[in-house]
Amino acid sequence: MSEKERLNDLTLLSKNENNYFTSPDDAPLEVFDNLYVGRDYKITFNCPEFTALCPVTSQPDFGKITITYIADKKCVESKSLKMYLFAFRNHNSFHEEVVNRILEDIVAVCDPREITVYGEFMPRGGISLDIEASHKKES
Repeated sequence: MSEKERLNDLTLLSKNENNYFTSPDDAPLEVFDNLYVGRDYKITFNCPEFTALCPVTSQPDFGKITITYIADKKCVESKSLKMYLFAFRNHNSFHEEVVNRILEDIVAVCDPREITVYGEFMPRGGISLDIEASHKKES
């Protein structure tokens, strides 16, 4: 397979895309082939300016999302991930739901060997929340 053919399915990276999605349901997570399937290596994404809306008050909640995974056959393309995470800005969800939703959506598109999603949310009402969700592929 040629380099161009390998990257044909990446629709967001090749565009100067600035139409942001209003829901993670609408934001496609794109993947590409992992050329190093025989090796375990960690990929870490940091989103230090994550925002979602409180499901009760609709006020913004701010936090940092860190995603660390060991790819299997597919890797998550970073611009599609960025746009997916931006889609939470207008999405009402509890912090626990956000972290687990991100984990489940990434597992669904790339089936990594291992993944951990860590959310570190800013204090609201005098208390902060840190949430960690993990998944390990069965051998």
